[in-house]
Amino acid sequence: MSLADQILAVNNDLPIRTDAPVHSGKVRSVYWLTDADSKRLIQEKGYDVADDTPLAIMVISDRISAFDCIWQGEGGMKGVPGKGASLNAISNHWFKLFKDQGLADSHILDIPHPFVWIVQKAKPVMIEAICRQYITGSMWRSYVKGEREFCGIEIAEGLTKDSKLPELLQTPSTKGILEGIPGVPAVDDVNITRKNIEDNFEAFNFKSLDDITLYEKLLTEGFDVISDSLANLDQIFVDTKFEFGYVKDKAGNDKLIYMDEVGTPDSSRIWDGEQYRGGKVVENSKEGFRQLLLTYFPDADILLNKERMTEREALARDNELPQSVLMDVSKTYIAIAEKITGQKIVLSENPKAEVIEILREQYQLID
Repeated sequence: MSLADQILAVNNDLPIRTDAPVHSGKVRSVYWLTDADSKRLIQEKGYDVADDTPLAIMVISDRISAFDCIWQGEGGMKGVPGKGASLNAISNHWFKLFKDQGLADSHILDIPHPFVWIVQKAKPVMIEAICRQYITGSMWRSYVKGEREFCGIEIAEGLTKDSKLPELLQTPSTKGILEGIPGVPAVDDVNITRKNIEDNFEAFNFKSLDDITLYEKLLTEGFDVISDSLANLDQIFVDTKFEFGYVKDKAGNDKLIYMDEVGTPDSSRIWDGEQYRGGKVVENSKEGFRQLLLTYFPDADILLNKERMTEREALARDNELPQSVLMDVSKTYIAIAEKITGQKIVLSENPKAEVIEILREQYQLID
C-alpha cells in the first residue's frame, strides 16, 4: 500500500444518493441528501432536529490549500496523509467541549467515519469571525506600515512582532462577496467594523441586533475554552477563525450555532509554548507550511500578491513539492490532533472504500 493510496484527495465522486450537485470546497465536499433520506435518517437515528430539516453528508479530504491554491507532492501525493482525519478529530473535540460547557451546538449531527460528518442545513452568518490574542501575520504586516486601526478598533503603539495583545481582539471580515452595504467593498474577505454589522445586520444574515452580541459572546467564550485547554498542553492559541449560522430546533425556533470547523491547524495559529518562551516561534498549524512555501519559491510576491493569481495558480499546478515537505506537514497535523484529543490518529489504507461501505451498510445512502 503506497502513501498515495492512503490519501483521500478526490472527495466529490462518491456514489451517495443526491438530487443536487455536489458542492466541493478547498478541503470538504458536501452531498445534500434527498428529502426522503433526510426524513428517514432523522427518524431512524433520532437526531434532535425538526422532521423536515435538510441533511447533508460532508466528506473531508487530505488536500492541502494555502494562498488559495491546492498543492501536491512528488510520487502522486495529492494531499497530506492524516490531515483530513486530524482536522475532523480536532473539530469534533472542540464542538463537543462547547456543547458540554453550554456554549452552543454545532451543525454536526453524526460522525459515521473519521472523514465524514452528517450535518444539518444552516443559514450561514456572512462573517469570518476572527479572534486574535497575539499580533502576527497580516495584522503585523499592516501594523509595521503604520496602521493603528483594525476593524474600527484602535491598537496601541509600541507593540512588537508576535507579542501578546493587551486584550483579545475580534477582527471580523466578510465571508463571500456582499453587495450594496455602504462602506463595505463588494469583495471577499474584507475587514469590517462592528458598526458595519449593526447598521446592516440583515445583510450579514443576522436575525436581530441582539444576535450580534450573542455571536461576539460565543466567539470569545469559544476562543477562551480552546485557549485554556491548549495552555494546559503548553500550546499557545494565537488566533483563529470561527463561522456561525442558524438552524431550526425541533420546535422550529431559530438558534445560532458554531459551524464549519473550529480550533484546527487550518483555521488557527497554534504555537509551541516552550519554544515561544525561548524566543522562537514554532508553528503547530498550517502557518508553518505557508512560511515554507514563501521561502521555497524564489519570488514570494507571487504568493502574497492577489494581482498575480494566475502565476500563483500555475506555480501550484506545475510544481510537485518534495515528499518530505508533505510528510513534515503530516507529522504536524497528526501530532497536534493526538495531543488535543488524547486519541491516536489511525491512517486508513483505503479511506474512500471505507466511507462507501459505512454509508451503504449503516446508513443506506448508497445503492
